Amino acid sequence: MSLVAGVVAVQGNVSEHASAVSRAGETYDERVEVREVRSGGVVPDCDLLLVPGGESTTISRLVHAEGIAPEIRSHVERGKPVLATCAGLIVLGRTADERVDCLGLLDVEVERNAFGRQRDSFEARLDVAGLDEPFPAAFIRAPAITDAGACEVLARVDGRPVAVRQGPIVGTAFHPELTDDARLHRLALFDVPPVTQ
Repeated sequence: MSLVAGVVAVQGNVSEHASAVSRAGETYDERVEVREVRSGGVVPDCDLLLVPGGESTTISRLVHAEGIAPEIRSHVERGKPVLATCAGLIVLGRTADERVDCLGLLDVEVERNAFGRQRDSFEARLDVAGLDEPFPAAFIRAPAITDAGACEVLARVDGRPVAVRQGPIVGTAFHPELTDDARLHRLALFDVPPVTQ
């Protein structure tokens, strides 16, 4: 028996996330079957869900147009784990700007491109709550969380939250899939606290 991990594949680092979630599963002797989510009908069969980075306005438009948005909501309501990275964090958040139709599943306000444009990309070794050693995080046109609301802040850069957890969702402003280190995927998708009613 294997776990089914859906990667929203309308845009972004799909293959990198697929590889990372498979490696994370191996640490628990879990076989992971990865399915790309390009239209409605796939998410209901998924145990785990990943919403990659990319361009947040495009991702938000396509998840609504393709019928994926309500299925993401239902996945979260059922307490199933989600990892949302960079633009995925923006799309799942409460608010960003008028160009993004946010899903409001993660109680965060996000500032797009807060750490600069493509040329301002950087890497940082982050202390992340739940990980024993610093995590090598890649920030590319990264957003920043300006209000973490009811979320647990897992990591900060220059005092600004860049990783949060709320219920079954972990959101990051950085790209954990762009490293060989699968610990963030493990933390988000396998080390999930029980859902309390």
